[in-house]
Amino acid sequence: MDIERARFNMVEQQIRPWDVLDPEVLELLYALKREDFVPPAYRAMAFTDMEIPLAVGDLPTGQAMFSPKVEARLLQELALQRNESVLEVGSGSGYMAALMAHRAGQVVSLEIHPAIAQFAKENLSRAAITNVRIECADGAQIGTPGSVAGDVSTQQGWDAIVLSGSVALMPENILARLRAGGRAIAIVGEAPVMSARLFTRIDGGGSAVARFETVDLFETMAIPLQHFPQLESFHF
Repeated sequence: MDIERARFNMVEQQIRPWDVLDPEVLELLYALKREDFVPPAYRAMAFTDMEIPLAVGDLPTGQAMFSPKVEARLLQELALQRNESVLEVGSGSGYMAALMAHRAGQVVSLEIHPAIAQFAKENLSRAAITNVRIECADGAQIGTPGSVAGDVSTQQGWDAIVLSGSVALMPENILARLRAGGRAIAIVGEAPVMSARLFTRIDGGGSAVARFETVDLFETMAIPLQHFPQLESFHF
């Protein structure tokens, strides 16, 4: 396989048509080797327009990487700055964290599955990315005192929060961790209707009631993050 041709086709045929036009994002997609972050068994599929299963040691985990166009669009919509801090829920292969690390100052990523967390750490180390910290923790426990996720999430307010998976509803305890002007992005809904949604905190950050501007970006699908609340079934 001609890897560079495949990378070019990924960017030009999948990502640009999805309204990813930020030249710095496009340049990063060429520079950061996506194939080095996928499980070895799926390396030949690194540039295909699909979610790639996260198999660790040939064992399936039920988790998957976002498709390239979804990763790129989320990165563009976040509009990260070099002095900003990012909290990610769902490290996966570490590729999304690596992309954000090139745009932000600091990334802390929470991964509930120990083997996946280790896989992400190894990928980031191999890529010589030093401003990402992977924590093996349940992201659903953000804001819960005494938990790893709770301790990490209360260390500071965050400029950006990314949920690398889907949730039925965006939890308020996660939005509460944003600084004034901070952004959170997640794929919200339940199959077959989900959409990527951007939340921007528009109050001063110290008010009793946080206020957010919400924008639906695009429709897509993603595997649900574990332990997050699901919508209650309707009964008629």
